[in-house]
Amino acid sequence: MNKKKILVIGGGGREHALTWKLSQSQKVEQLFVAPGNAGTAGIAKNVDIKATDIPALVKFALDNAIDLTVVGPDDPLAAGIVDEFQKAGLKVFGPTAAAARIEASKAFSKGLMEKHGVPTAAYRIFSNPEDAAVYLDTQTFPVVIKASGLALGKGVLICKDKQEALGALKTIMVDKSFGDSGNEVVVEEYLGNNQEISIHCITDGESTLLFPTAQDHKPIFDGDKGPNTGGMGTYAPIPWAGDEYVSWAEKNVVSPILSGLKQGNSTFTGLLYPGLKLTESGPKVLEFNARFGDPETQSYMRLLDTDIYDIFEAAVNGTLGQVQAKWQEGFAVCVILASKNYPNGSSAPVPISGIEEAEKYPDVVVFHSGTKVIDGVLHASGGRVLGVTATGKTLQSAVDAAYEAVEKITFDGMQYRKDIAAKALSGKTPISTI
Repeated sequence: MNKKKILVIGGGGREHALTWKLSQSQKVEQLFVAPGNAGTAGIAKNVDIKATDIPALVKFALDNAIDLTVVGPDDPLAAGIVDEFQKAGLKVFGPTAAAARIEASKAFSKGLMEKHGVPTAAYRIFSNPEDAAVYLDTQTFPVVIKASGLALGKGVLICKDKQEALGALKTIMVDKSFGDSGNEVVVEEYLGNNQEISIHCITDGESTLLFPTAQDHKPIFDGDKGPNTGGMGTYAPIPWAGDEYVSWAEKNVVSPILSGLKQGNSTFTGLLYPGLKLTESGPKVLEFNARFGDPETQSYMRLLDTDIYDIFEAAVNGTLGQVQAKWQEGFAVCVILASKNYPNGSSAPVPISGIEEAEKYPDVVVFHSGTKVIDGVLHASGGRVLGVTATGKTLQSAVDAAYEAVEKITFDGMQYRKDIAAKALSGKTPISTI
């Protein structure tokens, strides 16, 4: 067998989880991660190249005869990394820049949904705050104001009254708190505080492979309080959202969007991830992502039984229709451990202890995100630091195992949600209108 050299681009928990899963493949000879983190260093060779340094990454892949590159984060996808790798004759998993607009521009995404009949919230798009402020006079509150561009999952503000909405417009469009992603905003109706569902679909442009449902927990505090984050924890699958939800999403969301992108000469290959909000009139799409979710990936990789290299290779080669994914029975849970100032600012690096003790539990794996080794000591060095994952035959047993492991880990200022999967465990079934 001609074993393969694989390059994973990114340095977060998602990339550690993907690398961990790839490391189990009998078809993979060597793994590189650029730039990686302290966790990926234990199972692959970290490469000191930023995920957005596309010319250096292309050169590295050519110089090292990389057989397949897997792109994790959104920024390099939006910047055209797949286009550049393809021009160089390199195999790469991910969408082109044109297809990645589905995530990189919420304005583009909303227009595409409207054109192809995909259910989503009513909206208007604005490129200056004055026009948006006038529009607010016609709205009932709450409303949602979103930076149109990439904002690390944080550029979405729910505003309970006009004063808050005006403040959000200032934050996004005037103060540029989310950078150029706030050059344009989407003002849309608030769909209520019902539950959300994460849908993941790998596609080669023709065939699709859909994952089980998952649920993210975006606000920083228990009870979905506080500002949005990139995600504070996930579990999969959702007990009340089985195959019927996956089939609904494929028919009403994934298929029309992939068809629409293809019609616009932007055929999508890679991982498409729509986030759904349940409403009394059926699920509606909150947003699209053009890559694996973080921390959904951490839960998914614990459950996937199929060699993920086979899936990536088939997606790149256009043979995905020949591949079926097998999943372990039971559930996976991921609890994110974040630094003291997250998501409002950075924290100074602090030592971490207890990961080895946490991983002594048989069903626990700890994925690194914001970590690095300083003077031989592992430090927390980012916003989201670790993803503590556990599997179990029941959701409750997976949750219990994850939180038992969390208690073994400490670093100064560590914060985490204590209610991951609590809504599912409450026994209350949300509204279902599919």
